[in-house]
Amino acid sequence: MKTIKRYSPATVANLVCGFDILGMALNDPGDEMELSLSDQPGIRISHLDEFNLPTEPINNVAGVALLALLEEYPGKTGFDLVINKKIKPGSGLGSSAASAAGAVVAANHLLNDHFSKEDLVRFAMNGEKLASGVKHADNIAPCIYGGVTLIRSIFPLDIISLTAPALYVTVVHPQIEIK
Repeated sequence: MKTIKRYSPATVANLVCGFDILGMALNDPGDEMELSLSDQPGIRISHLDEFNLPTEPINNVAGVALLALLEEYPGKTGFDLVINKKIKPGSGLGSSAASAAGAVVAANHLLNDHFSKEDLVRFAMNGEKLASGVKHADNIAPCIYGGVTLIRSIFPLDIISLTAPALYVTVVHPQIEIK
C-alpha cells in the first residue's frame, strides 16, 4: 500500500484590497495528513484531533475534494485519509482549504502526478463550496502553489504565482470561531 504524509499550510487571503483574489501561504500552522492508496473503492476518513469534524466523505471538505478528483481519474482506486488538524476550523486561516488542498495534492502524488495544479485547485474548490457555500480559490491556490497567488478568475480558472520578497508575517488570532 502506497502512503504519503503531507503538511498543508494555513493561508491568509483577502490581502488589503484583494478581496477573494489574493492569497498567501504561511509556514505555520498547517494540517498534517496521511493518505494511503487502497484497493477498496471509496474514501475512508479519520481524525486525530479534537474538532469532531465529519468523517463521511460527502460531509468532509477533504472528502468532497477527493471525490471530485476520483470522478475524473480513469483508474479504479480508493483512499484512506488520516487528518490531524492543526489549523482551528473557523479561524480565518484557511482551515478548510488546507484540508481540501492537502488531500488532493497527496492523492495526485500517489497517482503519479496525473493532474495539473490547476486541476487540483478545481477539485479542492469543492471543499470550499461545502464549507462556505461558494467555490473560491483565494485560500486554495496559495496552499497548492505556495507563496502569494493572484486569482484572476475561477470560471475559467486563471491563477498567477506572484514573486514576493522574503516576508515575515505575524498572525495574531483572538481564538474566536466564525462560522
